Amino acid sequence: MTVSLYEMQPAGRHAAMPTGSLLRRVYAPRACDALAYSMATYAMPLVVLATTGSASLTGLAFALEWIPRVAAFGFAGDLVDRSGAAIVCFLASLARALVVAGAAVILVVLPTGTGETVTVMALAAVTGALTQFSFIANEAVGAIVGRRLQGRSHKVQPVLIGIDQTATLVGPAVSGLLLLTGPTRMLACLAVLSFLSAGLALQTPPTPLRTARQTGPGHRGGLREGWQTLRTLPSLRRLVAGLACSNLALGLLQSASPILVEGRFGRSPVAVGTLWSIAAAATLVAVTCCRFALDRLGLWGVGVISAVVAAAACLAIPLASAYTGYAALVALFMAADGGLTVVLRTLRSLIIPPAMFGTTLSLTILILLLPFPLAGILLAVTPPSHLTQVIGACAVVQALTLLITFARLRNDPVLRATARTARTVEPGI
Repeated sequence: MTVSLYEMQPAGRHAAMPTGSLLRRVYAPRACDALAYSMATYAMPLVVLATTGSASLTGLAFALEWIPRVAAFGFAGDLVDRSGAAIVCFLASLARALVVAGAAVILVVLPTGTGETVTVMALAAVTGALTQFSFIANEAVGAIVGRRLQGRSHKVQPVLIGIDQTATLVGPAVSGLLLLTGPTRMLACLAVLSFLSAGLALQTPPTPLRTARQTGPGHRGGLREGWQTLRTLPSLRRLVAGLACSNLALGLLQSASPILVEGRFGRSPVAVGTLWSIAAAATLVAVTCCRFALDRLGLWGVGVISAVVAAAACLAIPLASAYTGYAALVALFMAADGGLTVVLRTLRSLIIPPAMFGTTLSLTILILLLPFPLAGILLAVTPPSHLTQVIGACAVVQALTLLITFARLRNDPVLRATARTARTVEPGI
């Protein structure tokens, strides 16, 4: 696949490659935006609940937050490929800051009632879409930087995943504490964080852009362009398909855990939060270990070990008879899933053509997210008495899918290469 790039002509004020360490150019902007992403994701339903007191409106707000995100995937990726990741992240973060700040002022001025409800519901939808734009842009920056570091992509991606996991731990806790003082102060904090994220976005390195001649009458943008690219990358296509099936089991566990923890094990809702905090901590440890394991085992070796552990843990989860064992197995499963995520992100950064990264990234994320609503539907139609059997069936499907996936990828040159030989392996782009 031939891709025309003009890497020396990035768009906007961020055109010059900034000097400085990866901390300033990549990790600091990613950390700030990841924290804003986490706060926006988990806090918006809480803001609606604190403002309206309605559980049904809270559920609707969650849907309104995610529907624009899914809809924005294709457009966000295409915009990153055409305009550059830094300018997209800057504009999205700035717009989010202005919208959130405006909503905070409106909530102070308006009395309790319909106007307040409409404001927070609209805020959930708008922040959901804007947050997705900044996420795609930051993911593109991380992938391009990893590619430019000549064989060190496996060092960059675990750090980025660790930043995301840390933000997932910190964001909800910070949002919950700030909400104790009122929704307005929480929104003010999110606005400040978004302004800071916009400022840091201007320091990120430029990303390759598609040439103008590719945008003629025959050009197809968005998800269609991503699909055309994904079809030329069989190793990535197989890995995404395998992890999508694994995400069905993950989504079912995430949605069913409150039912299992409270109904089967007789624990309080606090135990559910503790469960996922333990799992997030285990994921951080696993991702850190992957940074060193990739040097010796390569992507395929780490992927196989992670797949075996994930499958074994998921198969054992329905057999857990106590909360402690259940929590340990879920943490083990999430840790292994973190290893699989490292493999996916590193492979993605190595073989996707740089000028097509945004659209292809959007498509892969969309494919990986689709099993989650499917898991919700599956949970909704499953009687609680049969829930463990359904989880077991999904675990069997996951194990078989991951086995087939890595069996087919065992001879892939990029996956088989270790970090010491990665720089001699050229992806077929």
